[in-house]
Amino acid sequence: MTAIAIRPDVLRDVIAGALGDKLRSITVQLEEVTVVVSAADYLAAMQILRDAPGCQFEQLVDLCGVDYSAYRDVGVEGARYGVVSHLLSVSLNQRVRVKVFCPDDDLPVVASVSELWNSANWYEREAFDLYGIVFDGHNDLRRILTDYGFIGHPFRKDFPLTGHVEMRYDADQRRVIYEPVTIEPREVTPRIIREDNYGGLH
Repeated sequence: MTAIAIRPDVLRDVIAGALGDKLRSITVQLEEVTVVVSAADYLAAMQILRDAPGCQFEQLVDLCGVDYSAYRDVGVEGARYGVVSHLLSVSLNQRVRVKVFCPDDDLPVVASVSELWNSANWYEREAFDLYGIVFDGHNDLRRILTDYGFIGHPFRKDFPLTGHVEMRYDADQRRVIYEPVTIEPREVTPRIIREDNYGGLH
């Protein structure tokens, strides 16, 4: 029998009581609870969320990196890199989103939670590969999506859209070779449709 999910405002209060002074902020928006903790308290807070009565988030269903650099363009100050995790309690039928910000933009580091949830292993490797976020305590932190010789982190906002190098198979050398990118930058202008009833649209 599936447990009936408690209301988000009740869950917010339960989580706030469990985390205590480890909590930086907790909000309910669109019936979803979002928790923000500091990097120093991240691992301890995640363990509390897994183990505390009333929380019991047995599963980590997603973890991803975020580059907040564009937020400065809209007047929001703060750390550039963050990690967002989504936790699920099957036994209590409830979910929570946890955000943590890396204190150093030059070397973004947060604790690994792979010892708490095995599923974090590949998620953290993906965030490391694509954003360059280092997960302290991860036992096998290496690239997972890009090639071993890949330079940079392609999901960072300042990474060039064309990349730095391109690769191709060379039949004469019978191996893959890397060369500088030959794609010319181009300006992409969206097409504006002005015809009446174009494609059946009104």
